[in-house]
Parts: sequence; C-alpha cells; structure tokens
Amino acid sequence: MKKIKMVRGKVQMKRIENLTSRQVTFSKRRNGLVKKANELSVLCDAEVALIIFSQKGRLYNFASSNMQKTIERYHERARETVVDNSTELQQYMEHLKHETANMAKKIEILEVSKRKLMGQGLGSCSMDELQEIDSKLERSLENIRARKAQLFNDEIESLKARESLLLEENKNLREKCRLMPTPSAPPPPPPTQLKERGNCSKNTQNLEVETELFIGLPAMRCS
Repeated sequence: MKKIKMVRGKVQMKRIENLTSRQVTFSKRRNGLVKKANELSVLCDAEVALIIFSQKGRLYNFASSNMQKTIERYHERARETVVDNSTELQQYMEHLKHETANMAKKIEILEVSKRKLMGQGLGSCSMDELQEIDSKLERSLENIRARKAQLFNDEIESLKARESLLLEENKNLREKCRLMPTPSAPPPPPPTQLKERGNCSKNTQNLEVETELFIGLPAMRCS
C-alpha cells in the first residue's frame, strides 16, 4: 500500500479575512515562534527576548533570562548605535567639507589658467610661465588643425563616393537609352495634301501683295 504524501501549499502573505482562521493561525504561529526562540537561546547560548501583541492588544512574551534586563541592554546598545551613527555622520560631513574646499581650489586654478590662455592677466607671469602658455597654445592649434584636416578629408571622401554613385547612375541611364528602339520617321503626305499646301502658300503670297500699303504721291510709285 502506497503512502500518500501531503504537500503543504504555499501560503499567500496577506491578511486572513476569516476571523476564526485568523485566530487559529495566530495561535499556531505564536507557539511556533516561541518554540524557535527557546531553541535559539538553548542551542546557541543567546539572550533572546520576544514580545507579541495580539490584534486585541493581548501581550505574549518570552525571555531566555530576565525580560527587563534584556530591554535595558537593548536600550544601551541602541544609544551606542545612535552615538556611533552621529560620529560617522560628523566625520562624513568633515570629509565633504574638505572635498568641497579642494574642489574650489582646483576650480580657481583652472579659471586663472583659462584667463591666461585667453591673454588676460599676463602681467604677473614670468618668462617661463609665458613660454609654457605659448607651448600650450601651439599644441592646441596643432590639435585644431589636425581635426580640421580630418574633417576636410572626410568631406572629400564623401564627395568622391557621391561622384562614383552619380557616374554609375549615369552609365545605367545611357545603357537604358541605348536599348530603347529608335522612333521611325512619319510617312510622307499624299500628293493631294501637297497640292493643297502649295495653293495655300500661293494664296497667302497674293494676299500679302494685295494688302500692301503705299504712302506718297502717285508719280513716285515705281512701275
């Protein structure tokens, strides 16, 4: 006969709504917690104090020695922790003040160096300082020129690539035009249309002669 092993389901951590179930669970888990606290104090020789208040305000407690002495010991240790934390906080604040002062000095030095590089406040500079400033400016100009040349080269390469692309497109268009059929010449008009066109041109010339206008005496007209 096989034994059926009961698997305990995972309890969802939320308030138990049913009052009876909540009271039963509180009683079971309170007893289990007190048992674990007692085992911890016996097995590990630890000073354990446990205080529990129920929903209705009922007190349950457990102490491995004396509850009042354990509470006093806790308060002493808590005060020491507060003092330690206060000391650590004060030391941290002093460290921040020191870092802030160092940062302010660095900023001031950088501001003075910046003004000198801009050509300001050079009256108090020695020859060595002026030589150092001149060297810094030369290095800066070299870096600027190198960056400028790099940008020019990048632009040239980009234009070359665009030129190659346009040449390729032009080549493809020429090949497409070469493959297209040549349009044939339109057929000549029939003789009747040619005759009509000749008559029309003659009539036009006659009209132009007849409508010619001459201004002057009749004797001056050419025969």
